[in-house]
Amino acid sequence: MLDDLAKELHQTAIEKGFWNHEVDDMFFGKQCMMIVSEVTEVMEAVRKDRGSEEVVKEFADIIIRTLDLWAGLREHGFIEHSLDEMLEEKRQYNKTRPERHGVRF
Repeated sequence: MLDDLAKELHQTAIEKGFWNHEVDDMFFGKQCMMIVSEVTEVMEAVRKDRGSEEVVKEFADIIIRTLDLWAGLREHGFIEHSLDEMLEEKRQYNKTRPERHGVRF
């Protein structure tokens, strides 16, 4: 499900020139910050009352960048686990956790 979608999104990112750099710590950090910037754009869309469609578009960008980064790291041998399998494992684990996972916020 997500594994296949991530591969497709990553291929598009490669074709559009987003992976023409050495995949090192600096590149990884920059890619993470691009995800953070998309989160900020969601907040700005809500804060500036830009409407539901704009908010959802920004959430889509978060997902696209996140899945692209995961697929790229997997392709370059930094990670080997299936996102689909890990998501299911985490989903089941979170069902067993206490309210707010035992913290105040």
